[in-house]
Amino acid sequence: MKAVIQRVSQAAVTVEGAVVGSIGKGLMILLGVHARDERPDADYLAEKIVHLRIFEDEDGKMNRSLLDCGGEVLAISQFTLYANTRKGRRPSFIEAAPPAMAEELYRYFMEALQKKAVSVKKGVFGANMSVSLVNEGPVTIILDSEDRQQPRRQASS
Repeated sequence: MKAVIQRVSQAAVTVEGAVVGSIGKGLMILLGVHARDERPDADYLAEKIVHLRIFEDEDGKMNRSLLDCGGEVLAISQFTLYANTRKGRRPSFIEAAPPAMAEELYRYFMEALQKKAVSVKKGVFGANMSVSLVNEGPVTIILDSEDRQQPRRQASS
């Protein structure tokens, strides 16, 4: 499971001209579900996200978490995070979870955040959405639940 996290002062998602979710200060999260992901992947990301110290304290240093600052989350399902572009010019999405599985894990992820006392707004799964946001910092972080299982290979020199 991959999450692209952006620290925002505001974010909104629109479907067919209507705003279906909006937040003020917090995190806008694009969530991609891999075909082999399971609930522990969602639990890992939810736990990591709410405790990431990426909000500024009184001294302007990134020392506060989402929980510390009472921020909100706008979570958007994004299967294109698993685009494979190694061959040709058209991305392949074969690694992305099938829609029913992806939707179940997307909903589970949002519930995991809510259980940690986070206000969560969402897009519409499978819809064509327009997302607007004001990225503060800018701060953008990519998390992958695969990182909890094994360290990445070191780059060769």
